[in-house]
Amino acid sequence: MLLLLPGWLAAQSSVLSVTAPPKLAAKKNTEVTARIAVQLRNGYHVNSNTPPDDYLIPLRLVWTSAPLEVQDVVYPKPKMEKYEFSEKPLSVFTGDFEISTRFKVPATAVPGMQIITGKLRYQACTYKECLPPKTLEVKLPVDILN
Repeated sequence: MLLLLPGWLAAQSSVLSVTAPPKLAAKKNTEVTARIAVQLRNGYHVNSNTPPDDYLIPLRLVWTSAPLEVQDVVYPKPKMEKYEFSEKPLSVFTGDFEISTRFKVPATAVPGMQIITGKLRYQACTYKECLPPKTLEVKLPVDILN
């Protein structure tokens, strides 16, 4: 069993990936938007950020609070898909999609290059099984201008 674990973990990590976001240039007292490109392997889905049942693990992107202030996170419109294991359709994301975050740059932000860290939590599933929940770290480079 332990010999199979490294291969299974490698397969799980290749199910969902995030493209490193481009550097943002942000002036104080303005708003900027970061777009995170997500790629989900064919045959898999993740629950949307608003799944219909409490027991389903939603896709969530959460950012550290400094030095920018998160205004809102915008997820794509989910697809409603019916799977054999559920009596009702599920709200899911499949394929490639984008998550946008609107940030406010406070007047007190320190000028210069900084890295903001985000955590993307998800649970990838096929029509037969779900993998354990996973969290990916997302790093967003931000150059704060005067």
